[in-house]
Amino acid sequence: MSARTRTMPRRSCLSVPGSSERFLEKAPSVPADMTFLDLEDSVAPLEKVEARTKVVRAIRDLDWDDRVLCVRINAWDTKWTYGDVIEVVSNAGERLDEVMLPKVQTAAEVVAADLLLSQVEQNAGLPHGHVGIEAQIETTRGLINVEEICAASPRLETVIFGPADFAASMEMPVLTGGVQIPEYPGDHFHYVFSKILMAGRANGLQVIDGPFLKIRELDAFRDFCQRTRVLGYDGKWALHPDQVTVLNELFSPTQEQFDRALAILDAYKEATESERKGAVMFGDEMIDEASRKMALKFVSRGERAGLTRSTA
Repeated sequence: MSARTRTMPRRSCLSVPGSSERFLEKAPSVPADMTFLDLEDSVAPLEKVEARTKVVRAIRDLDWDDRVLCVRINAWDTKWTYGDVIEVVSNAGERLDEVMLPKVQTAAEVVAADLLLSQVEQNAGLPHGHVGIEAQIETTRGLINVEEICAASPRLETVIFGPADFAASMEMPVLTGGVQIPEYPGDHFHYVFSKILMAGRANGLQVIDGPFLKIRELDAFRDFCQRTRVLGYDGKWALHPDQVTVLNELFSPTQEQFDRALAILDAYKEATESERKGAVMFGDEMIDEASRKMALKFVSRGERAGLTRSTA
């Protein structure tokens, strides 16, 4: 499944508390690209062990269509991590695509998860490498080590920024993470966004922004999404179905952009192969190899979002 899901769209990544049967049953009806069933922060300590059974049952019994399906386990500094991996991966079957490892601080934590997954897969009769890993960067130490973390395992598919825990790790004077800070003259997370993005892209990973906690403020959510969308992030977490709708729109190319990217590729191919030119005018713009690379990204994202070329 890791090979299947590595390039699948993750415009919208829906968080579902693993202890809530009501939310688990509703989740497949929400059109998110990726859904993760949470055993970590949204589950109370006294509910964590029981939540494993609920999550396994949901994976096996519900219809998750073709989306990426993930379980967020607990971090290595808790007593639940190995139990989460063994019980969930052993019993969930082939439909489980990934586990998400929160609060990753070093590459060794990813390697440890990889080694444990290899043993669990072997004992569960799953192919080696079947389960991918998503790594969350949520602490100052994690950010410092993000380059090594992103290169730590071939199982890695995405790297994710966790704004609330990161704000706490930085001791920022805020009580809500992942939202704008009007008093700051700029984007207080711009450096963090860029550093994580570069580390992820250098290792062929998708890069995801974390949650926007004020779930009823959709206009503010839409505005905040633009920060990582413009930088080149693949998607963002959703805590509510209304946020999923916004994300699927914002993190997809428009039909106009998709068609223009295809036209650029056609023009560049004609120029290089028929005319033997390395650069050519496309309307009022000169295009070259760099233009081709940018256009390919639009086409790839558009195809992942289900777009096809306009016939008009």
